[in-house]
Amino acid sequence: MPQLHVKVADTAPDEPALTAYDKEHAVTYARLLDAEADNADWRARAKWVARHGYRHLLRDGWPESKT
Repeated sequence: MPQLHVKVADTAPDEPALTAYDKEHAVTYARLLDAEADNADWRARAKWVARHGYRHLLRDGWPESKT
């Protein structure tokens, strides 16, 4: 069963077979594909967080890990 809170590597696997990393991130992959199918632009939110949302992290602190 894929985990909901997994660490993200700096680079994705480049293997000809499914890796343990792929299995751990299956939920994220599915969500990204669903967003793409819905024509959702994830970059808009990422840019907002980079430009404005970080202020909330500075004010409220980084959320604690659930793992």
